[in-house]
Amino acid sequence: MQFIVLSILVQVALIAHVFKTGRNALWVVAIALLPVAGSLAYVAVEILPEYFRGGAGRRANAGLRRLLDPDRDLRRARTEVEVSGNVDARRRLAEELIRRGQYERAIEVCRGGLAGVFEHDPTLLLELARALFAKQDFSAARASLEDLARHNPEFKSTEGRLLYARTLEADAALDRAERESASIAPVYPGAEARLRYGLLLKRVGKLDEANRVFREMAESARLAPSHYRRAQAEWLERARRELG
Repeated sequence: MQFIVLSILVQVALIAHVFKTGRNALWVVAIALLPVAGSLAYVAVEILPEYFRGGAGRRANAGLRRLLDPDRDLRRARTEVEVSGNVDARRRLAEELIRRGQYERAIEVCRGGLAGVFEHDPTLLLELARALFAKQDFSAARASLEDLARHNPEFKSTEGRLLYARTLEADAALDRAERESASIAPVYPGAEARLRYGLLLKRVGKLDEANRVFREMAESARLAPSHYRRAQAEWLERARRELG
């Protein structure tokens, strides 16, 4: 009995998916007349390929690859550096090393590429700052970002701006950190910058302003599409907790 009920619910859900996504109406007939075979065929032909083309599918594939061969990306990145040694290869290797908590090695990789015409390369300077910040060498991370800005005034990176605001806060330059955070929060593509701005306001005792930021985050989350809420769940949940 439970199997029958479950089968009917699956059929109803898949038929609703057909109509919602504008698929061929013949799928409705197949799912209705062949509950098991029709449903499996629809999932295999229409849903799974779309899933694996999307971001969630790519993340699932990447996670599975890491589970089966956790050092695959690291080996590939090291090989690319050995073969080409170019800036992008070094950035990818440093990124992988940071992900693994190997901050000193990531710093070495970045600094090894900052030579000659690439002495002030913005990509490597940003990755170097990320590694230094992760190592909690905040003053050095700040210096790397200031070097980046001084030699590459045309380089624009919201990630870099947020990281700079965080280095200022970690380096106890709270007034400058507040100004930088207020500047980046409205334009950063995601909720992290606004959450961090609210937390900084709370840290310096501006509780009303901090709560306003958290309330605005909660309100915008209610109006945002579901994929945004899923992607920003960590920051939105922290904002909700701050509001109590």
